[in-house]
Amino acid sequence: MAAAKRAEIFTHVHKTLVEMFDLDAGDIKPEARLYEDLDIDSIDAVDLVVELKQFTGRRINPDDFKSVRTIDDVVNAVERLMQR
Repeated sequence: MAAAKRAEIFTHVHKTLVEMFDLDAGDIKPEARLYEDLDIDSIDAVDLVVELKQFTGRRINPDDFKSVRTIDDVVNAVERLMQR
């Protein structure tokens, strides 16, 4: 179940990044760095967190996302949130 949940989260994050930030779907890989590889700035990051809050239905503590650098980090942070 955990693997399915991770895949579901990754798919949602992937779709969100393509739709919200007009990114090339092929660039969005688990190891892709948000700022350096995908050119996501801090305002974009806030928009992403707001969207993920709606996706999870949970309040997101900004500290949960302070250490997020890659797509995989985003998936891990969302997965932790959903386990609370």
